[in-house]
Amino acid sequence: MSVHTDPAAPAGSRGIDQILAAARARLTRLDAAEAAAAQRDGALLVDIRPAAQRAAHGGIPGALIVERNVLEWRFDPRSDARLPQAGRYDLPVVVFCQEGYTSSLAAAALQDLGLHRATDLAGGFAAWQTAGLPVTA
Repeated sequence: MSVHTDPAAPAGSRGIDQILAAARARLTRLDAAEAAAAQRDGALLVDIRPAAQRAAHGGIPGALIVERNVLEWRFDPRSDARLPQAGRYDLPVVVFCQEGYTSSLAAAALQDLGLHRATDLAGGFAAWQTAGLPVTA
């Protein structure tokens, strides 16, 4: 993607393409087969898609559903609102969305909380489904 300059943009601001590239530079993203293997090895697959997308496209068996707007609170080991599974910083977490964009930003946010093993599924649920891996209706 090309980066456009906007003379009205505030100094120091970054466009979403730059923010996404910076997030992905910090991640070791997994393809669908690698994410499935990670799940078998104990990683949490976390579906951050809105309910409407899950209803329209299906889901991944065994994935934990945590919508994006509450993700940090549910996974911060310091948060009173954390999930029971989220009590440690070395937790392997693989976040996914529909196509693998929002999940990169979300995984980087989890790394900012200290979850150094957080990453995302490249291509998202669509890549999982295209790979012929199991899905739920």
